[in-house]
Amino acid sequence: MQDVYKMTVDLNVLEHLGINLYSNIAAVLTEAVANAWDADAEKVEINVDSETKFIEIKDDGVGMSIGDMNDKYLRVGYRRREEDPKTGQWTEKERPVMGRKGLGKLSLFSIANVIEVQSAKNGEAHGLRMTVDGIHESVKNKEKHYSPEPLPQDQIDVTNGTVIRLRDVKRQRLGRGTTALRKRLARRFSVIGEKYGFQIFINGEPISPADRGDLSIVQFLWSFGDKTPYISSAGQLMDSESLPARLVDWDNDWAVRGWIGTSRFPKQLDSDDAGNLNSIVVFARGRLIHENILDKLNDGRLYTKYLTGQIEADFLDSDDAPDIATSDRQRINEDDPRYTRLISFLKTQLTQIEKRWNEWRRLHEVEKAKEISPALVDWLNLLPEGFRKSAETLIAKLSALPFDREEDRLLMYKHGILAFERMKLRGSADELAKNVNDISKLLAILADRDSLEASLYRDIVKSRLDAIKDFQGMADDNAKEKVLHKYLFDHLWLLDPAWERATASAVMETRLTDEGVITDDMTEREKLGRVDIAYRTNAGKHIIVELKRVQRKMRLLELQEQGQTYVDKLKKILLAQNEGSPNIEVVFVLGRPIDEEGDNPERLKSSMAAVSPGSRIIHYDTLIKGAQEAYFEFLEKGKELDKLEKIVGSI
Repeated sequence: MQDVYKMTVDLNVLEHLGINLYSNIAAVLTEAVANAWDADAEKVEINVDSETKFIEIKDDGVGMSIGDMNDKYLRVGYRRREEDPKTGQWTEKERPVMGRKGLGKLSLFSIANVIEVQSAKNGEAHGLRMTVDGIHESVKNKEKHYSPEPLPQDQIDVTNGTVIRLRDVKRQRLGRGTTALRKRLARRFSVIGEKYGFQIFINGEPISPADRGDLSIVQFLWSFGDKTPYISSAGQLMDSESLPARLVDWDNDWAVRGWIGTSRFPKQLDSDDAGNLNSIVVFARGRLIHENILDKLNDGRLYTKYLTGQIEADFLDSDDAPDIATSDRQRINEDDPRYTRLISFLKTQLTQIEKRWNEWRRLHEVEKAKEISPALVDWLNLLPEGFRKSAETLIAKLSALPFDREEDRLLMYKHGILAFERMKLRGSADELAKNVNDISKLLAILADRDSLEASLYRDIVKSRLDAIKDFQGMADDNAKEKVLHKYLFDHLWLLDPAWERATASAVMETRLTDEGVITDDMTEREKLGRVDIAYRTNAGKHIIVELKRVQRKMRLLELQEQGQTYVDKLKKILLAQNEGSPNIEVVFVLGRPIDEEGDNPERLKSSMAAVSPGSRIIHYDTLIKGAQEAYFEFLEKGKELDKLEKIVGSI
């Protein structure tokens, strides 16, 4: 039957698959190095001259004949694994073949306008020159194929293997220089070094696994399978363990090798030369197949900011399964079942890694902190067992924060201890330790109203201890009046522990003075009758407190009349401020009891209620005794506070 339909490939495809597909020099050179590996080369030399915009890639592999050049190298889409029955899947040196699609050689056009290829095989040396302009001209003329220009024999200098020379390299594609190129190429192959019989040189200097720059900053490491990483380059390693290399339901030949590690500081993973080291690269058959699978795990927990790693999963590129890689071989088809099962495996292992990371970090960072500041040991020993683990977590996280100066770290320890003690009072110590690295959550904790009040803990305790100690030392009535006059109006917690935030109002006191409630021109009799009077507010409540002299004997009717006068005048002032039903309390502080307290308590109760709900009488001795009992815990805390101040002062 005569063919009715025919598929053709236009030369325009070269623009999409080569000239416009790759964007960075490391990805392009990866294709050339992979071809050298597949050619059983033991040495690949890359020479870069940024000034002349020239790059040379030379290998000592098996080379190509003119037939190989035409049928394999110049043939776009040559599928070696399927078409070469002898060395399609494994080379003569039993290396797994990296190439698959037959498109990688086109990547050279994305960085250079002129490409020369020379190769020698069986004593025959030959070469050609390709240009981007030449390809464009063939496309313009609608030619069926592009014919590279043969190199004159006197320009051919290759004696074995293959030499690729890139001329007129696009300067913006040269990247950051040879140092960066060395590191980025090192992170694209897991088969570099004498162990694999495969060495790569850049401008005469060999690339080693240490050039990857990740193991050297790893503090904790988890390895998969029998293949251990180059531990000798892990100079900061403090702990490591092995993890399973496969899930139980995987095929028998499926396994993961390699390692995952964590740095001490996230900023150590930020490398201009090596790229983003906060990543987990995936290799298959010794070459990069996924630049950063960590981004695909959708795990936003803190520990991920410290992660780096390299894993090998050869089952992603098995010969008997469809090609899983994208055209530029930097990413993976994410719908492929092999990929989804790898993601599930990594999520399972990372859960274990996070748990161990928290344990190791707390252990090692706390020990480091203790070495820096021995006073931390004293503080941790003061804490109850239930708080110690959270405190160690806090110290570990503070220790792991990057500081340019050691004095700043010590200052952070001081603030951390004080913050922990404040949060401990509010039951928020665990939350503080948990969120010290999360700025938004940490600010929310510290900005919480209760926590803000707790931040004044040390000052509150100190002032209350001073007041109560003064009470304990009082021996006569005159001393009682002096102490109460000094503290009571500024510390209404002595009257009612709930009145923590009672505040004065200068405007209101002025108006009360105008109304005659608070006056500076008292008669001598009035001066003998009371010590002072003050106005405060607390949580919507208006409080008038009057202190009477200790020895003065008061009558109930007299107190009721005074209290009612205060309430009436205060209501008048507040009504003018649009507060029609104010909550007012009048408190009389007396030295001697009034008669009704003993013989008619109901009358006393109703009289005070008639002044305003909540109004009452309290006595000096009762006040002192109540303060001592209510704040007994503060007396005990004072001893702890003294120890804490000594510790903080010694850091």
